[in-house]
Amino acid sequence: MGQPAVKPIEAVPMVEARGLSKQFGSTLALRDVSLAVMPGESHALVGRNGAGKSTLVSMLTGLRQPDTGAILFNGQAAPPVSDSAAWRRHVACVYQHSTIVRELTVAENLFINRQPTKRGWIDWRALRREARALLDSWQIDVHEDMRAADLTVEARQLVEIARSLSYGARFIILDEPTAQLDGDEIKRLFRRIEELQRSGVTFLFISHHLQEIYDICQTVTVLRDARHIVTSPVESMPKTALIEAMTGEAGKLAPNDARDREPLVDAPVVLDIAELSGEDYANVSLQVRRGEVIGLTGATSSGRTSVGEAVAGLKAQTAGEIRVDGRVLKPGDVTDALANGVSCVPKDRHHEGLVLGQSIGENATMTVPHLLGKFGFIAPAPRRHMAQTLMHELGVVAQGEEQAVSGLSGGNQQKVVMARALANDPDVLVLIDPTAGVDVKSKQALLSVVDGVRQEGKAVLLVSSELDDLRVCDRVLVMLRGAVCASYAAGWEDNALIASIEGVTLNER
Repeated sequence: MGQPAVKPIEAVPMVEARGLSKQFGSTLALRDVSLAVMPGESHALVGRNGAGKSTLVSMLTGLRQPDTGAILFNGQAAPPVSDSAAWRRHVACVYQHSTIVRELTVAENLFINRQPTKRGWIDWRALRREARALLDSWQIDVHEDMRAADLTVEARQLVEIARSLSYGARFIILDEPTAQLDGDEIKRLFRRIEELQRSGVTFLFISHHLQEIYDICQTVTVLRDARHIVTSPVESMPKTALIEAMTGEAGKLAPNDARDREPLVDAPVVLDIAELSGEDYANVSLQVRRGEVIGLTGATSSGRTSVGEAVAGLKAQTAGEIRVDGRVLKPGDVTDALANGVSCVPKDRHHEGLVLGQSIGENATMTVPHLLGKFGFIAPAPRRHMAQTLMHELGVVAQGEEQAVSGLSGGNQQKVVMARALANDPDVLVLIDPTAGVDVKSKQALLSVVDGVRQEGKAVLLVSSELDDLRVCDRVLVMLRGAVCASYAAGWEDNALIASIEGVTLNER
């Protein structure tokens, strides 16, 4: 007789969460959630804003103590929350908003608060030597003496990953790592993730860009309404099923596609941009008619964002004119833009779109104080009424207009930014990456608002690289290296548009 079969040894999860729950007052933020991330994999964590992802991450990184449940690293109980140094040896999180100190060098950031010393003084030569050795060991091509502020977003993320690895952590949480990257940068980041995986590093990957999950991850876990819904191999989870798990509804993201609209011919031109030039763009001209949505897309370095910011008065152009209903706007003057009927949803809602410590009502109405009172005094009742009306129209989920925007989910924060832009009933609405960092349902709601604004006869300039955003546009202009290089009518093919964005010519012989 042969030897009895030996039962294979199952791999121990790199990190395991068992039955985690967390409650804040009357709000149950996480309910009996379990998760296992295996060594060397890239594991996606997805869900709508408010699903519980941030609460789970705060526990996996030792920032919060769960009310119930346990966390294990390599089969061993996690250290006490009070022992931050021990947590850093197990796990690190690279957030969407960098924790790198911009005014310090790469070397100083890598060993901040633990610099090598000599006779009580920082040993700068040793610091640079150890930083170079760390960067080389993980094949990160960044000079140790560079000032962090001079690095690209991509390089700063890699420096943060290297800093985490230097503590001994081999489990890295990436929170929306591609939110500020363009196509080529995303591809390079994904190649580095795959290389690090082969070196034994494990990732928990959080993203609202569902295609990225299929590009880089092996496993996906879905949270909804503070509960664990499903964990599945990515290859076994079609995109429609993934969206259904996230939303609890069958179907897919289906914004109001512009392909079936009648083209506007006789509508008057509201926004006229003529020979506009700036720091990273030159000789850009375009027109937007009343009731028309024009998309402006391109890579991050294409100049598209700067053009949108110039129209909104956030950044002055160096040449050319911007006219609204025939009136020339003053370069770099937000007040003049607002007075002439231009409103904007800026790229960075946290730094440009919101005052996080103020209420929803204060944020939503800050551009229209003249409508809410006389002689500089704002009457509470009119502001409350306007805020409540905007919240209702945009579907902002909150306790009331007095709630601080810092306590809202990302999707609801973006709706408040949109409310502020719509408060003064603009003729021209400039939207810069309007759905960045929001979940699929909030994205659909925001794009529906765009369609509603169009139907009201307003002109919309939508600046984005998100294909779903651009589908609501009557026409999409592609920028490459600071110039408009192509124009696509509604109904464009994904491959053709992406090729133009990346500067590739299809069907070349």
